Amino acid sequence: MHQVQLKGAKDNYIVGKIVCLGQNYLDHIRELGSKMPDRAVIFCKPPCSLLADGGKIEIPTYSNECHHELELALLIGKQGKNIQEEDSLSHVIGYGIALDLTLRDIQSEQKKKGLPWEIAKGFDTSCPISAFTPTDANIDPNNLELELRVNGEVRQQGNTNQMMRSIEKIIAEISTVYTLEVGDIILTGTPAGVSQIVSGDKLEGKIEQLGSLQVSVA
Repeated sequence: MHQVQLKGAKDNYIVGKIVCLGQNYLDHIRELGSKMPDRAVIFCKPPCSLLADGGKIEIPTYSNECHHELELALLIGKQGKNIQEEDSLSHVIGYGIALDLTLRDIQSEQKKKGLPWEIAKGFDTSCPISAFTPTDANIDPNNLELELRVNGEVRQQGNTNQMMRSIEKIIAEISTVYTLEVGDIILTGTPAGVSQIVSGDKLEGKIEQLGSLQVSVA
């Protein structure tokens, strides 16, 4: 079982699925040279991809290009299917800081061949994640500053108000595909500035009101 912590809660939450939204920031779409998607780009990571704050990232030997992607994470606290936008935030119990690590070379190879690219996104330690801050902390998830530093150098900066889809819309769209269950996690996309990380790098991700996430590369 893989678990995450909600600050102040007595018990941890057992993680079910990690549902990720790709291409949700226009500048990130442009930096990758991708086309604007017609619909939400949704993929999943397995629970074994989670890495706790302070942990070490293990880049698979089959890749030579691992990229960081800083994201706001949502912890689901109430089950729902076909959730309406106006009710969507009631299903979220916490907000956290996550990294969606991506093997960019493998992802590109798989895309060119028309093959699935889960091996580029779902490998062990590909989802470093912080403890979650309860939603009752007066947080507006649609207006939070994000920043990622690698070895002290700023690599990514942005604000969730730059997202193409609001948090409410993300939850509603994903719930038409998957029933969202207690302990599920949603990653909401990354701003521009993604770049390669290598052995020995130290990463620190910060999101306004949520604190920080610190991990290193083995």
